[in-house]
Amino acid sequence: MMARTELSRDDAVLPLTRVVSAALVPFLVVGFVVVYVFPNHTDRLFAWTIHPPMTPMMLGSAYLGGAYFFLRAFRAREWHILKVGFVSVGLFAALMGVATVIHWDKFNHDHVAFWLWAFLYFAAPFLVAVLYLANRRTERPATPDELLVPPTARSVIGALGVIAVAFGAFLFLFPERAIDTWPWALTPLTARVLGAILVLGLAGLGMFADPRWSTARLMLQVQIVMMGLILVGAVRAHDDLDASRPITWLFVGGFSATFIAAIAFTLTMDARASG
Repeated sequence: MMARTELSRDDAVLPLTRVVSAALVPFLVVGFVVVYVFPNHTDRLFAWTIHPPMTPMMLGSAYLGGAYFFLRAFRAREWHILKVGFVSVGLFAALMGVATVIHWDKFNHDHVAFWLWAFLYFAAPFLVAVLYLANRRTERPATPDELLVPPTARSVIGALGVIAVAFGAFLFLFPERAIDTWPWALTPLTARVLGAILVLGLAGLGMFADPRWSTARLMLQVQIVMMGLILVGAVRAHDDLDASRPITWLFVGGFSATFIAAIAFTLTMDARASG
């Protein structure tokens, strides 16, 4: 019985997970193009009208980061490198679904983009949960020879995850209060959407459960993609940012520092892995 259990834990990514991951990539890429490349035209092209441009560009950064993640999930050989991302994506989708229900009247119900939006965010949390639970049965534990993230770096990554989730929870649960302090203009709906995006930082907490570099690497790559796009978006939409608010400088400085640190740390750990 023990031999059969160990044999089943081959860490393989199940075929259904690959199929679903591949199917999601085109939707996320199209969503990225619509809201990031054309942020001023969401009234005609998207499920709901979003102002100012900085908000749709931040949403677009999450879409392209998600497209990269699911493309890698389609090609992945080992489940353990994906598990943290599936948890984060599942929570993100669930919060987006809740926000949709709360602010139902704000959406363009006659637009095909809304039909896709509603289908994805109502179905995705359940689908992701099923895939996570099914794949978890194949996950293997770490082996003694695997490269681990150093304890200090693990603590820093985890702390940044806590900060991101805390900000995300604040935006989602207290949108009216967030409106008064955020770097750019928000509505209750856009505050909740940004909150859902920041809750993706939950992936950082995965370091406490699984310190393998192979588990952290993909999540850091997704973070680099997202943060780079957010910073480019901040440059494009600099007029949207209120320089008189201290949180604006915290937002720009924090994202810039984290972006640079994530690149440097990834290069350092990759060098150790190859050495």
